[in-house]
Amino acid sequence: MTTTLTRPLGATVRPGKVTLLRVLKSEWIKLRTVSSTSITLLTAVAAMVGLGMLVSHLRAGHLDARELADFNGAEVSLSMFRPAQLAVGVLGVLTFTGEYSTGMIRATLTAVPRRLPALVAKAAVFTGVVLVLMTAASFAAFFGGQAVLSSAHLAAHLSDPGVTRVVFGTALYLTVVGLFGVALGAIIRNSAGAIATLVGILLVLPGLGALLPADWAQHVNPYLPSNAGQAVLSVVPDPAMAPWTGLSLFAGYAAALLVIAAWLLKRRDA
Repeated sequence: MTTTLTRPLGATVRPGKVTLLRVLKSEWIKLRTVSSTSITLLTAVAAMVGLGMLVSHLRAGHLDARELADFNGAEVSLSMFRPAQLAVGVLGVLTFTGEYSTGMIRATLTAVPRRLPALVAKAAVFTGVVLVLMTAASFAAFFGGQAVLSSAHLAAHLSDPGVTRVVFGTALYLTVVGLFGVALGAIIRNSAGAIATLVGILLVLPGLGALLPADWAQHVNPYLPSNAGQAVLSVVPDPAMAPWTGLSLFAGYAAALLVIAAWLLKRRDA
């Protein structure tokens, strides 16, 4: 597709083809100029770092002998990934549903008539931004938490077994959660419905799995999406699911949803 734009003074811009690079630039402009992006990402960072340090402080001062034996400073300092995942997931949803609610999606799909490059660009730009920011937030939460825990001689170190994996794994897990949101937003096209579905996958489904009989739960629960993804967040790996295997399975779920989103985007009207 080619476009010809006219400047206010009458000068004509040379026509150009729609390329993936141009679509990527367009999606980057959209993402960074929408106020919900900065608000939501700042909320995620504040939850990770600020609440993580607060939880570290509260936990350090209230440990009995049994809790002390099982205490892990790295996991405690990063434990606020839970509220952060909701913020990141909601932002992922809004990258698509925001355009559907305003009608801007029609302009997007008119400019990118093949449609799939629009989905690829949205997912790629979102992944890059969230991965960079959540990696920084994970390290900030870790070092901030350890600074608090060091006064009680409970601090962990990046060189400790499994700790670096957990710090990086937290950022990767949150990025995949965001891609779940992107896919659900494209599939459902309604903010409330997509957010409710995301919450169901992340929070409700594991709760329901916990109600299963023990002999069923051990074969089902490790493979639920968020349970699988969170395997990478344990310093001591769970025998039921290896850390990177679990994260890969979680990413596979997100990829499957993105494939469904791509198929529907090609078939449905805007």
